[in-house]
Amino acid sequence: MNFYAIRAIYLFEMARAWRTLMQSVLSPVISTSLYFVVFGSAIGSHMVEIDGVSYGAFIVPGMIMLSLLTQSIANASFGIYMPRFSGTIYEIHSAPISYVEIVMGYVGAAASKSIILGLIMLATARLFVSFEVAHPFWMVGFLVLTAVTFSLFGFIIGVWADGFEKLQLIPLMVVTPLTFLGGTFYSINMLPPFWQTATLFNPVLYLVSGFRWAFFGVADVSVGVSVGMTLAFLVACVLGVRWIFKTGYRLKT
Repeated sequence: MNFYAIRAIYLFEMARAWRTLMQSVLSPVISTSLYFVVFGSAIGSHMVEIDGVSYGAFIVPGMIMLSLLTQSIANASFGIYMPRFSGTIYEIHSAPISYVEIVMGYVGAAASKSIILGLIMLATARLFVSFEVAHPFWMVGFLVLTAVTFSLFGFIIGVWADGFEKLQLIPLMVVTPLTFLGGTFYSINMLPPFWQTATLFNPVLYLVSGFRWAFFGVADVSVGVSVGMTLAFLVACVLGVRWIFKTGYRLKT
């Protein structure tokens, strides 16, 4: 294992985050703060508790998960797309680095940035609402697992995209709508029976539900199912990345 190569890629990607601090950290935090002002304060003051949790606190896990998914994908996809765009990907191919080490460097940096952002947003949420984390270990576990999984997914998108427009296509047109419809701002028990069943086909529901359970001990679906769905998507992303490097898909042309 070439730890020097992993460290070099990791530190380079992390340095890029500090150079673009406004875009990488401040912008998501400000957007989330506005969500708390609108949904938590304005709307939440007119809503009853959900499963014994105040509405302002209820949306905290969903808001963190929304930013975690989008930022994990954005960080990883942009990180691998830029070497392809600039041509430096060929220098990486010519170096004594295996594809496992390349993925560990890029995905590790993307996941680290997303985890740091998630913790900052967690601290920011405490400024607006009062809440306690019922299962801190599980909360951190869901945070890390989700960040790594969707950073791998972002890596695949970064390899697949052949332009800057496609980098934003799936996060904006697929992931964000699924997150909003996956119980971020509500419990699926509030929906009519038909839509409750339809929502069960939304994979993001299981991420939000499991993460909310770690906070308040309440969930729309079983915690075991949430963990299983996340691990299944992680395995699918790992297999996808393995296929990309095995075939050289859009990495050697």
